[in-house]
Amino acid sequence: MGAGGYVSSIPVRPTHLGHALASEWTKIRSVRSTMWTLGVMLLLIVGIGLLATLAAGSEREMDPLLAVGFVGVLLGSLCVITLGVLSISSEYGTGMIRTTLTACPSRVRVLTAKAIVFFGLALVITTIATSLVALLDFGMLNGPAPTTDQWLRATLGAGLYVALLGLLALGVGTLLRHSAGAISTMMGVVLLPMLLALFLQGESVKELQKALIEYSVPSALATLYDIPFLSSGPSGWTPLWILAGVTAVVLGGAYAAIAQRDV
Repeated sequence: MGAGGYVSSIPVRPTHLGHALASEWTKIRSVRSTMWTLGVMLLLIVGIGLLATLAAGSEREMDPLLAVGFVGVLLGSLCVITLGVLSISSEYGTGMIRTTLTACPSRVRVLTAKAIVFFGLALVITTIATSLVALLDFGMLNGPAPTTDQWLRATLGAGLYVALLGLLALGVGTLLRHSAGAISTMMGVVLLPMLLALFLQGESVKELQKALIEYSVPSALATLYDIPFLSSGPSGWTPLWILAGVTAVVLGGAYAAIAQRDV
């Protein structure tokens, strides 16, 4: 007992972002939903990509050669979106978020750690899957050799796009704090523009129909594979930058919400 009172012998270390990252990594890799969701995503991207490659065969010429992987990536992105929502909304559903915020009172640090861990995991897994499909397409199909830019967009570009979709879902999940509501919202973001465009057939709404198709998620992904639904829409890497801007805005709102409101 010193003059200043009792001093614990247990060393006290100031916490930092690294501790939050370690905590979130432990969470995301130790729950079954992560393994099942990512497993289904890999099955969809690689499995459908392989089936599409086998169906196309080597007899007819494919141009662009890597476009066959588009459908599998589009379906696989739905799994990443679900996981992005669940990575935070499940804690609100079970009440675990109270424990998380008690252990780490800095809410900005908690959300940053979740975003970094989730985005990194989604990017790595998706890029590995898209690269594998691209290699299968290159080795099994007949067509012009892809350029370096086509390779990058069909592998890293597609991986970045899907990971950003998942990060957007994380932001929506933070704002809504409800798994079913956030997943439904994200499914609407992905699918609703194309569905609406199918029913907008009049001349007076032609421009709206065109915009819905050009800026829809399926068309954006198709653009990365050089098969845009309409030739007048964004091209090259532009869909990725558009999604990055939208994700940044939603995450900004999520940071503001989580910092101001009660659990």
